[in-house]
Amino acid sequence: MKRTPIDTEKSARGITRRGLFLGGLQVSFAALLVGRMRFMQVDQTEEYRSLAEENRIKFQLIPPARGMIHDRNGKLIAGNEQNYRIVLVREDAGDPAKVLERLRKIIWIDDEEVARILGEMKRRSSFVPVTVADRVAWEDVAEVAINAPVLPGITPEVGLSRIYPRASDFAHVVGYVGPVSDYDLDKLENPAPLLQIPRFQIGKSGVEAKLELALRGAAGTREVEVNAVGREMRELGREDGQPGDNIQLTVDADLQAYVQARMAGESAAAVVMDTQTGDILAIGSSPSFDPNKFVRGISGSDYKSLLDDPYRPLAAKPAQGTYPPGSTFKMVTALAALEEGVISIGETVKCYGHLEVHKRRFHCWKRAGHGKVDLVKSLRESCDVYYYDIAQRVGIEKISAMARRLGLGERHDLPLSAVAQGLVPDKAWKRQARGADWVIGDSLNAGIGQGFVLASPLQLAVMTARISTGQAISPRLVRAINGVEQPIVNAGPLGIGSDSLRVVRQGMYEVVNAKRGTGGRSKVVAEGLRMAGKTGTSQVRNITKAERARGVTSNEDLPWNRRDHALFVCYAPAETPRYAVSVVVEHGGGGSTAAAPIARDILLQTVYEGEPPLEAYPSSQRGTIRSRQREIEELLSRPPAERFVDGSDQA
Repeated sequence: MKRTPIDTEKSARGITRRGLFLGGLQVSFAALLVGRMRFMQVDQTEEYRSLAEENRIKFQLIPPARGMIHDRNGKLIAGNEQNYRIVLVREDAGDPAKVLERLRKIIWIDDEEVARILGEMKRRSSFVPVTVADRVAWEDVAEVAINAPVLPGITPEVGLSRIYPRASDFAHVVGYVGPVSDYDLDKLENPAPLLQIPRFQIGKSGVEAKLELALRGAAGTREVEVNAVGREMRELGREDGQPGDNIQLTVDADLQAYVQARMAGESAAAVVMDTQTGDILAIGSSPSFDPNKFVRGISGSDYKSLLDDPYRPLAAKPAQGTYPPGSTFKMVTALAALEEGVISIGETVKCYGHLEVHKRRFHCWKRAGHGKVDLVKSLRESCDVYYYDIAQRVGIEKISAMARRLGLGERHDLPLSAVAQGLVPDKAWKRQARGADWVIGDSLNAGIGQGFVLASPLQLAVMTARISTGQAISPRLVRAINGVEQPIVNAGPLGIGSDSLRVVRQGMYEVVNAKRGTGGRSKVVAEGLRMAGKTGTSQVRNITKAERARGVTSNEDLPWNRRDHALFVCYAPAETPRYAVSVVVEHGGGGSTAAAPIARDILLQTVYEGEPPLEAYPSSQRGTIRSRQREIEELLSRPPAERFVDGSDQA
């Protein structure tokens, strides 16, 4: 139909109105957009610039490979192994509790661990991964990966974890590592950022703790692009860190294993020292424990069994434990008296079985007495009355000074946990510590290594090395760091007269080689390898006057924890000393019966660099020695972690 002019005019007016309306909408939208852009670009420019700059690039720390620890011959003591673990990122999980419940159907996670994981997530940023499971088997990792669609936020990772292939042999020396705790962080004024990495491992005891900074290394960095809320988008760059230093100890791994095996079944400690260099060749503490359990997370029941064991497997007895040195201290008293001119080499003292001072009797171990005693005989037969007599004449100040010169009362600088200083008492110490004056009885007791005197097996080994050489040699545990040999410390001659040292060494030689020597049952008969030594028995209880009148109760008839400690120190070869050994058997009874046989076997194992021939032992003992050697062989054939874990499970 043909449009009239009026219809055309009406249509044009309608189009114009719609156009104006649509145009107005477009202009309004454009104005709103321009206003919003101005608000974002001008009014909020600083906020968005900050977001763009702070959130666009993020740096992450990459844990370095921890330095390895080897023995003196290069055998691995502490290393790293590849470790599969499962981590969870809270922002990706949605509901972490639900995700963990699903994960528990694949891998075992107990309720206590779930609570720990959720608690750690609350303390950390939502994008920080939290370790859910460590040391996961490859089969479990594969199953987790297959179920990834129903496990949001869960990611398998590969990292490094500490491992101790020698297990219990070096538990008290090397120590162990564990995750950084809040307690660890609180001890540090400015904790390194590396320590903030979840479950980052640091040294907790032993060499691992004392050389932590060297072993830790330096962290690497990883540069990633993230969005405004912190989610990682892509990796932009990576710089690997510096691995920790490799440490070589002076200890011989095979000798250390033998020492541990030889002390199995005892609560004991032993130290083997090279008298020329001061190198610690073995430093054993029995019973031991498996440090790998602490790295992986020891169970409550396992930890409780270690704590409750009366043999104290967690205690590092060689350097941390202190004991009355008993008669092993008599060389100190003798040298002090000789050097002060209080006694002469041939001078004698009459022993009637006791010495009475101020109406108090100080008894000799031999009730009938030793008769006329000179210095050599006093050491050979361990006469107490001889040392009561010379101790009151020389005085505690000179005795203490000699003890310190020989390495007692000194905290030796070794990278071990809680190295004890021991106690070399004097008059000033008693006034300060006990609020009382020194009395003559204190000197008599100190003269035979009882009373207030305390020494560690490490200190007794140092004392023996110094007496045997006349040199102020110091112990050394670290042989090299990254292949660089560490210095040997020798302060030079002790400044003790050669005649004094000669007569004391003669007495020690006769202890194990003369007919009446207290250590005669532990002699070495191999030519050129004769041993010199000194037995010691230290009381841990008071013997009453009534008990002494009716007869002192034998150790065998006492509860274990009330028996005397047994000690023995020795060196060999007697003519040209090369090795010094100290052994302490807690509540072992007599030094001659409990400690001396262990020390002799360890010394011969050291000299021969392996199992000694039976010909080195007296012929009457070879059958017994052969049986013992086979028992130790069988023990050492077991995996290290299965040899001796605690006092209730000894071979």
